[in-house]
Amino acid sequence: MIEKRLSFKEGGLLKTNIKYGIIGILVGLALSLLFSLLNPNGFQIKNALLNILFSLFITLSIANIVALTQKYFCTEKIGFWRFVWLYYLCNLAGLFVGIELSYMIVSLIFNVKYELANHLDDYKFSTFICLIIGTLILLYHFQRVNAETALQAKEMDLVKLNQLKTEVELQALQSKINPHFLYNALNSIVSLIHEDPDKAEDMTLKLSKLFRYSINTMQENYCTVREEVEILNTYLDIEKVRFGNRINFSINAEEELAEQKIPRFLLQPLVENALKHGLKDVLENGELKVAIKQIANQIVIFIFDNGLPFPEELVAGYGLQSTFDKLQLLYQNTYDLQINNTPEKHIKISIPLT
Repeated sequence: MIEKRLSFKEGGLLKTNIKYGIIGILVGLALSLLFSLLNPNGFQIKNALLNILFSLFITLSIANIVALTQKYFCTEKIGFWRFVWLYYLCNLAGLFVGIELSYMIVSLIFNVKYELANHLDDYKFSTFICLIIGTLILLYHFQRVNAETALQAKEMDLVKLNQLKTEVELQALQSKINPHFLYNALNSIVSLIHEDPDKAEDMTLKLSKLFRYSINTMQENYCTVREEVEILNTYLDIEKVRFGNRINFSINAEEELAEQKIPRFLLQPLVENALKHGLKDVLENGELKVAIKQIANQIVIFIFDNGLPFPEELVAGYGLQSTFDKLQLLYQNTYDLQINNTPEKHIKISIPLT
């Protein structure tokens, strides 16, 4: 929710007084020029200085009283019309203080007697000018507040749009299952139906579980390490039917990290990538290891395999590209992803510990 607040504070106290002091001097000069045109004697320095003095102190008094009042009252607290009435009363109070303060200074400079509230003609003229200028200032600030509110609304809409775009992109990434994996899994199930019906049924249930996880009906971007490891084991149970004893699989996650949050479907595409590309031609003694550790204030994930090394000019396929995209969307620049062939072929992912 965007809060609409009429505020006259556009900087610090010193900056505000300097700004309104300059305005007061300019108004005093403008009045002096106007009076000189109407005065048969023309422009007189003494009268001009007095006009500037009065204008300066009246402007500063009004500005400070309005700012002080606005600090404790706003339209949300007392209502719009009460605020407007209070604003004009502050203008008149500032006018009174400014005129009296000006006469006190004049009495000190010219050694004349000072009498409190004995300047009726000055009040009549100055009140008229004060109300006109005060109204213009009030309208300006209302316009500024409306413009700022509209700008904030647009910025909020842009933030929501970016969030929505991020969510859509993440859901698209999380809902993908490699069609080659599905094709191979279904072929394996078909081959098992006659040979081992119980195993075919178990594999079908695991495949269903994997798809439920990928569909992500709750639209969640993160899951616990425990959940991600569980779904990875489900995936590997399906793949073991196809690979048999050619590859040894191991997953080691520190128990302390079990409830820590990591991106959904972070591990499976990378493990699938290792099976599809690195270990595809390995006939025996294949190794695929996943390790999840805490190092300092980060969760560090390693995926090792002893298959073909990563090429020097690596072209990111679905597994790697989806991982890059997902990490960038969720962590911006607070993650690290390394692809190494030495001392042992592995992918290393570092993400912040929540």
